[in-house]
Amino acid sequence: MATVAKIKVKDNLKEAINQAIAEIGGWGKFVNRGEVVFLKPNFNTADPFPASTDPQFLKAVVELVYEAGAKLVMIGESSTMTLNTRKEMEKLKIFELQRNEKSPRIFVFEEGEWINKEIPLGKYLKRVSLPTIINRADKLIFLPCLKTHKYAQFTGSLKLAIGLMKPIERVGLHTRKLQEKIADLNTLFQPDLVIMDGRKCFINEGPSSGELAEPGLILASNNRVAIDVEGIKIIQSYPGNSLEGIDPWQLPQIKRAVELGLGPDN
Repeated sequence: MATVAKIKVKDNLKEAINQAIAEIGGWGKFVNRGEVVFLKPNFNTADPFPASTDPQFLKAVVELVYEAGAKLVMIGESSTMTLNTRKEMEKLKIFELQRNEKSPRIFVFEEGEWINKEIPLGKYLKRVSLPTIINRADKLIFLPCLKTHKYAQFTGSLKLAIGLMKPIERVGLHTRKLQEKIADLNTLFQPDLVIMDGRKCFINEGPSSGELAEPGLILASNNRVAIDVEGIKIIQSYPGNSLEGIDPWQLPQIKRAVELGLGPDN
C-alpha cells in the first residue's frame, strides 16, 4: 500500500523535504550509495513557480540525494515544443546548479538522442520517442508541481511524464483522450520516488498561470497515482477550484492509470 507524506513547510525547505522522505521510509529506501539518480522537474516554460519547478526546491533535492550517497545526480527536461528548453532553463538560472561543490549533470533532451519505443499496454498512445539518457540512471525521481490544467484538468506526477516525450510528438496528444494518453505513457516508467512541491498551487486555469493558493506543503510518495489523488484533494479544499465535485479516482488520467496497474494497490 502506497503512503503519501504531507509535511507543512515552516522555515527550512530542505528540512521539510527530508521529513517527508523520512515518513515514507527514509532516503535509504530509495537511493543506494554509488547510484546514478535522475531527477525529472517541470520546465515546460520558465513561468514562475508553481508553473515551473522552483530552482531552490530543485537545489535542495539535489543536495539531499547526494547526501543520501548518490554517485551522480542527473537532471533532464524538454519544454513545450514552441520554446527552447535551454533558454527557458537559463531564464530560471538552472545551470547555476553546476557550480555546486557536488554538481548535477543537466541535460536538454532535444540536444541528445531519442529512442522510439512501443507502449505494449497502450490503447490511446501506441508509440513514443524518449530520451536515451534516462537509461543511464539507476533511479528515477519525479518532481511535479501542484496545479490545475486547462486541457488535462490536473497536472501532477502522471502529467509530468509528458516532458519525457519528443516535443513534436506531443501535438497529437491534445486532439483527443489526452488524459488517457498520459496514463498510457506512464506504463513505460516506474519512478522510484515522487516529491511534489505543494507550497503553492494553481486551483484553476493552468498550467502556466492561474488562481494561486498556498497550501505550504511538501508531499512525497513511491506511487504516482496516490500522490496525484492527494494533490487533487488539496486543490479541491479551496473555494473556486476547477475540480470541485469531482471524485479524484474518476478523473480520466487517474482512472486509466489504475486500470493499467499503476494505482497504489497494484
